[in-house]
Amino acid sequence: MYGFLIGVGVLLIFSIIWMVYRIQTLVSVVKGSDKKIASGSNKINAMLFVVFLIGSSILLFWYSIKEFDNYDLPVASEHGVVTDQLFWVTMAVTGIVFLITHVLLFIFPYKYQYKEDRKASFYPHNNKLEVIWTAVPGVVLAGLVISGWMAWSDITAPAPENAHIVEIMGSQFQWDIRYAGKDNVLGDYDYRMITATNAHGIDFADKNSVDDFPSPVVVIPKGEPVLFKIRARDVLHSVFAPHMRLKMDAVPGMPTRFWFVPTKTTAEMREETGNPEFNYEIACTEICGRGHFSMRKIIEVVEPAEYQKWYAEQKSFIQMNPALAAGSSVEVKEVAEVQLSEK
Repeated sequence: MYGFLIGVGVLLIFSIIWMVYRIQTLVSVVKGSDKKIASGSNKINAMLFVVFLIGSSILLFWYSIKEFDNYDLPVASEHGVVTDQLFWVTMAVTGIVFLITHVLLFIFPYKYQYKEDRKASFYPHNNKLEVIWTAVPGVVLAGLVISGWMAWSDITAPAPENAHIVEIMGSQFQWDIRYAGKDNVLGDYDYRMITATNAHGIDFADKNSVDDFPSPVVVIPKGEPVLFKIRARDVLHSVFAPHMRLKMDAVPGMPTRFWFVPTKTTAEMREETGNPEFNYEIACTEICGRGHFSMRKIIEVVEPAEYQKWYAEQKSFIQMNPALAAGSSVEVKEVAEVQLSEK
């Protein structure tokens, strides 16, 4: 590594010396000196453009192929397949344009290098060309934007009625998880009710809150729709689950949502990747403060039968802390008492 850095440093020194020499030459020409720019140096510069083009292209393709598996993670959700298709179509369109324009960018300096007997042509305007390079990108980009908008509208639309509801709340610096209980309806919350024992700010006067329960990990069933209801308690956060192709900002005061259907269990993904320690995860992709790096939550995808068994075994907030029911309505207290008796 040190040898590489030394080599780069030496190359930079020689480059600086060469540029100083070139600047001096150009300054002398501007001042009216008879000293002309050497044709040999122009040929060298023109050739260097071609060398850089070839070298950088080889490096680009080599690195992209070598690291492909590291940035193209396996897909584990239905909408992730659509997202990947959109990504690769966009990559193909923009990649082709990028290659064509940059090949021309580096070839032209070689083809049109300075020559004393060459005179630049005057070509200020062409209506046909302007219509083409305005209309074609406009049509292509419109197609990409519309297809992306359709996919986005689908995943942010109301989830199916049978979707499993999970609330994810971001705070500095952790994710707190809340599940709707047997009624599959999350209870109300209010930031003014946040306390040391009620981190979610749940309004336990709402009867729908009685059976809500927390979980240290996000457990979801394979092949069934899951709705993430997302919010933030303090600053901007962002829910990111790369294998699900899921990313949605958590905004204070503005709840967001994202629904999807997982297609591979954690066990299946461990077998596919050959990594027995593999776990799906949620990370925060919004720089939310000094502890941003620690915002990691495990997602465990299991078979539906295993999920139902796990779900039935969970204890509600009130069962874990009966004092939370204090001050609730008579109806809520009665339901809570039934839960505690079942406990």
